[in-house]
Amino acid sequence: MRPAHMALAVLVTAVWGVNFVVIELGLGHFPPLLFSALRFLVAALPAVFFVGRPKVAWKWVVGVGLALGVAKFGLLFIGMDRGMPAGLSSLVLQIQAVFTAVFAAVVLGERPGRTKVLGMSVALSGIAVAAVDEGASGPVLAFVLVIAAAAFWGVSNVLTRKASPPDALNFMIWVSTVPVLPLLALSLLFEGPTADLDALRSLDWSGAGTIVYVAWGATVFGFGAWGFLLRRYPASSVAPFSLLVPVFGMSSAALLLDEPVSPLRWGAAVLLVGGVALTSLGGRRAPATPRAELPERTRALEPS
Repeated sequence: MRPAHMALAVLVTAVWGVNFVVIELGLGHFPPLLFSALRFLVAALPAVFFVGRPKVAWKWVVGVGLALGVAKFGLLFIGMDRGMPAGLSSLVLQIQAVFTAVFAAVVLGERPGRTKVLGMSVALSGIAVAAVDEGASGPVLAFVLVIAAAAFWGVSNVLTRKASPPDALNFMIWVSTVPVLPLLALSLLFEGPTADLDALRSLDWSGAGTIVYVAWGATVFGFGAWGFLLRRYPASSVAPFSLLVPVFGMSSAALLLDEPVSPLRWGAAVLLVGGVALTSLGGRRAPATPRAELPERTRALEPS
C-alpha cells in the first residue's frame, strides 16, 4: 500500500476507536435507543439522496439494517449505558470475528482451517479473561449485552457476504435508513416519550457534536474511506488495520475518560487481538458444497 493510503487506514481505525469514547459522552445526553436512532438518521440524511439506488436486493439492505443497526448497535449502546466501559467495549466487540466464522461455517459452508480454529480458541480465552476482570469490577449484564451485540454483528457480516455489495458506502447509507423507525419505536416503548423529549429539548452543541461524530465521522467517512481502500487493494492488505481499533479505543478511553486498564485487561487485549488476527487472516477450507466465490473485498467489510 502507498504510505498515504496506509495513513488513511490508520486514521479510519483511529476514528472508529475514538468513536467508543464519543458514544460514552453521547449517552450522557440521550437515552441509548434514541441516541442510536439519531445516529442512523443523521448518517442516512441527506446522504441517501446523493448515493443513488441500492446496488443489492432490498432484502439484504433490510436484513443488515435490522441485525447491525437495531440489534448490534441497540445492544451496544444499552450495554455501555448500563456501565460497560468504552475501552473494554471496543475490545470485546472484536469477538465478532469468531461469531462471523461460526455463522459462516453454518450458513455458508465455510469450514475453518486449523489456524482459524486456533485463533477462535485464543480469542475466546481473551473474552474469558476480560469477563473475569469485568466481573470483579463492573456489571456483568452490561458485559453480556456487548457480547450479544458482537453476535449480531457476526450475523450482519454473514448477510453482507451474501449480499456482496459492490459499493460499501452506498450499502451502508441505505442500511442506515432501516434502523431509524424501529429504534425510535423501541425508544418510545422502553425509554418513554418523556425521556426522549427531555433529551431533545436539552440538546446542546456537545450533544449534537456526538451525533455528528458517530454518524458522519464513524459511519459516512469511515465506511467511505474503507471502501476506497478496498477498491484499490486486496482485503488481506486492508483488513489487518482493523486490529488497531481496540488499541485506539482503549488508549483514548484511558486518556479522555480516565478509564483504568488493569493487567488482566491488558492480558485479555493481547489474547483477543491475537486470536482475532488468526481468525480473520487464517485460511479456511473449501466449502462442503460448491458455491459461487465471493469477491475478496466483501470479506473485509467486517471491521467497521
